[in-house]
Amino acid sequence: MALTHNVMAVTFGVMGNIISFIVFLAPVPTFVRICKKKSIEGFESLPYVSALFSAMLWIYYALQKDGAGFLLITINAVGCFIETIYIILFITYANKKARISTLKVLGLLNFLGFTAIILVCELLTKGSNREKVLGGICVGFSVCVFAAPLSIMRVVIRTKSVEFMPFSLSLFLTISAITWLFYGLAIKDFYVALPNILGAFLGAVQMVLYVIFKYYKAPVVDETEKPKTVSDHSINMVKLSSTPASGDLTVQPQTILDVSHPVQTHGGDLEDQMDKKMSN
Repeated sequence: MALTHNVMAVTFGVMGNIISFIVFLAPVPTFVRICKKKSIEGFESLPYVSALFSAMLWIYYALQKDGAGFLLITINAVGCFIETIYIILFITYANKKARISTLKVLGLLNFLGFTAIILVCELLTKGSNREKVLGGICVGFSVCVFAAPLSIMRVVIRTKSVEFMPFSLSLFLTISAITWLFYGLAIKDFYVALPNILGAFLGAVQMVLYVIFKYYKAPVVDETEKPKTVSDHSINMVKLSSTPASGDLTVQPQTILDVSHPVQTHGGDLEDQMDKKMSN
């Protein structure tokens, strides 16, 4: 039985690493665009800063597990490297205001915040208690990140359009969450499994909404009636891990942050794109 659990843990852990790596690479098209235009346009840095913070948290948590968290360390170490590159590129091409804002959040969250967590855990907790405190922090942050899809789902329902919610992204996020959920169950880690239950559920809901509204037929407008135009201001968006497309904007999946694995997945580019669309 123990051998079976070990095989399952390794299998799901490796699968989770592969799928999460693909999700981490989702923002690449966005940064290719930023580099070509030498401008961040309407994009925000918060999703990448949050993803880096989440990866750092999960690495620290995994280090408390005496080798049992190796597969958590590998993918989150890769995530830290990738997110750091995204942040450097963002700061390089950002205007002064966005650059200062990014550096402030980076300092407060990833330096001061993470340092405070380490000090509290190292000085005030020991052994299994430290693991529980860290696990609770990781779960709490992951739940906050997983709330990001709620914005895109609200937009889909309001606009009755799925152009801002790519099916492939929702599918990968769901598969990733399910994989890490089973990994958490295999190693009997409540803190890994719990947030991915929410991630799998929200991913499934997104796919259901996609199927429903993909084939939604708008009511036929009488030819004598003046067509009503939809104002750009009726649309808002968030970057879960994907970049919406409309007009000259192309749909480009973003890294989520971790929404779907114990790494946070990114959730702001969709809204960033919509805000940009509104500003235009």
